[in-house]
Amino acid sequence: MTNRRTRSVVFVTFPQFQALDLAGPHEVFAQAARDIPGTSIEVVAAEPGPVTSSSGLGVATTATLGQLDPASVDTLIAVGGAGVHRAAEDERLVDWVSRAARRARRVASVCSGAFLLARAGLLNGRRAVTHWSACDLLAGAHPAVTVDPVPIFVRDGNVWTSAGVTAGIDLALAMVEDDHGPELSRRIARQLVMFVQRPGDQAQFSTQLAAQRPARSPLREVLEWIADHLDHDLSVAALAARAGMSERNFARVFRDSVGRTPAAYVETTRVEAALRLLETTDMTVDAVARSCGFGTVETFHRSFKRTLHVTPGAYRQRFTRGIQPTPA
Repeated sequence: MTNRRTRSVVFVTFPQFQALDLAGPHEVFAQAARDIPGTSIEVVAAEPGPVTSSSGLGVATTATLGQLDPASVDTLIAVGGAGVHRAAEDERLVDWVSRAARRARRVASVCSGAFLLARAGLLNGRRAVTHWSACDLLAGAHPAVTVDPVPIFVRDGNVWTSAGVTAGIDLALAMVEDDHGPELSRRIARQLVMFVQRPGDQAQFSTQLAAQRPARSPLREVLEWIADHLDHDLSVAALAARAGMSERNFARVFRDSVGRTPAAYVETTRVEAALRLLETTDMTVDAVARSCGFGTVETFHRSFKRTLHVTPGAYRQRFTRGIQPTPA
């Protein structure tokens, strides 16, 4: 169906895949194909006929594994979804992915599609990311993979992995930029009303989305206030006073409602805010520490390293592009 002269982007699907894992990146490459002659897009599955996503949306495939020569694949992308673990047990599918990956120019996964790449041995010895809620599971199931829960996407050599769902669009835009330059990538991003490079990382979503949402109005208001006032006094005493509760009762209700202690929640929220500033601004580490309410650089370093196992300076150097911090 395709040949090596064609820049073929091949999406691997399976029953109960996540529809957005396919639709988002597919649209990015489809728009790029309008400008770049010789680009083809394939959607493959193990069996012929439509493949049903976890939301019930059926997608017509363009080929089955037996119809598409693995050697014809330029970019191989494994989507994720609820059915990925069953798909990873399909030896025929895993073998085809492994053979295609050996010949492909690059290999990628969207969200939990990383489990399929890991099952094929393609992530061994590499750094990778998946949806923030599945990072621990991926690390536990595949100890040879260095799972980094923070970035929106990770590129390790010719293997790319992305975080949850819509992060696949970020990954696809980065691939288009890598192939054809920033102008085309920016044009597609504008058309999709997207950032070319989304500010922040998936850690920005984990604390507030993973936390249980408190039913009591005072606690909901306190959580909103915390996010907007990180440089204020966020001690239990101060937060309890704002909620109109005793310290002891506030600490108990907060843990029962949110799922963690006030101190742990505040620390993680401050670290996540610091991540965004380190990635998207040229503020010094000292200024970031003050802005996020850590008080001192030493406290900031301790909290940051305890949470992410890396120093703020090392994080900035590793995960930012083109930002030079101003002198302290």
